[in-house]
Amino acid sequence: MLYHLPEMLPQAPWTVFQYITFRSAGAALTALILSMVLGPHVIDWLRGLRFRQEYRPKDVGAKDATAAAADLAKRGTPTMGGILIVLVLDLTVLLWARWNPLVLVTVLSLIVLAGLGFYDDWLKVTRQNSEGTSSRMKMVVQVALGAAISVYLWRLPSTQPLVMEIQVPFLKNPILTGVPLVGLILSVLAIVGSSNAVNLTDGMDGLAIGCTLITSLVFLIMTYVAGNKIFAAYLLIPHVTGAGELTVVCAALIGASLGFLWFNCHPAEVFMGDTGSLAIGGALGIMAVLIHQPFILLIAGGVFVAEAVSVMLQVGWFKYTRRTRGQGERLFLMSPLHHHFRKMGWPESKIVMRFYIVAVFCAVAALGTLKIR
Repeated sequence: MLYHLPEMLPQAPWTVFQYITFRSAGAALTALILSMVLGPHVIDWLRGLRFRQEYRPKDVGAKDATAAAADLAKRGTPTMGGILIVLVLDLTVLLWARWNPLVLVTVLSLIVLAGLGFYDDWLKVTRQNSEGTSSRMKMVVQVALGAAISVYLWRLPSTQPLVMEIQVPFLKNPILTGVPLVGLILSVLAIVGSSNAVNLTDGMDGLAIGCTLITSLVFLIMTYVAGNKIFAAYLLIPHVTGAGELTVVCAALIGASLGFLWFNCHPAEVFMGDTGSLAIGGALGIMAVLIHQPFILLIAGGVFVAEAVSVMLQVGWFKYTRRTRGQGERLFLMSPLHHHFRKMGWPESKIVMRFYIVAVFCAVAALGTLKIR
């Protein structure tokens, strides 16, 4: 919206609104301010509607007595706080971004996944247990969304290479070309995998949103470079027309994440719930696809990947040992991975901070791929 100010008022200083860097800074600041202003009202609203998840004591050993007490202390904390993130993000992008097909796809997908997460959270709240939407229903919606996005990109001439060509980090040329089916499958996996990985990471105060903030900083740089023809040519990465506007989306996500972290840090005043985690995870996956770098998620989102892999390994090993040895065994004390460390007796704040450190390392490694080609 503000991008069109120079057209209505051509004289300076309104011309600065044409620059992506200026609008990105404005988007980050706007999202942060909106989050800080709207946050208390959204929390009070959720509390008034009794949208909260009642935590119950778990059957834990003596070593986990502190963890059990921490769980009890969180009873009554409002959930579905992801509404704040999605609302602020949408308003900020509407205000600062120049709308194009890439921005439109990202925002619409964010809303769809937020709706799916909201329905899941609502079922959990009304039933007061962890059984929300079935995993099958979640997967169907996510796969259908990913497939729809992939087909749309394939049919749009300007974005067709995003699906037709397979690009990987460290290599300057595509490893495969003219493979729409492979590209479609890869795009779906990136979107669905990222959405669920962030969802699995959301289990401690500030953990998921803090790691999202760090990963978003990577995509802030990646989207800007991909959208700039000169920088893309210099760094030998695919140039995607219009990808620069995704920088504004990333900046808005950074601002919204910072604002939400203010209320979600330990001890949390609100939880994001699936409403937020499914949406922002999907948004990261979608942006990775839109800048032709789906594999960069494996590096930049290393914490999210580790959390998801820990669950798959735990479930797979348990089923395998039950079938071959007659009794299921575990690789981890508990999954996802952050619960394993809590079972070891680590304080929640220490786990979150150390995961932040790992997330920063992964972010630096991902940015390093820009020069190693």
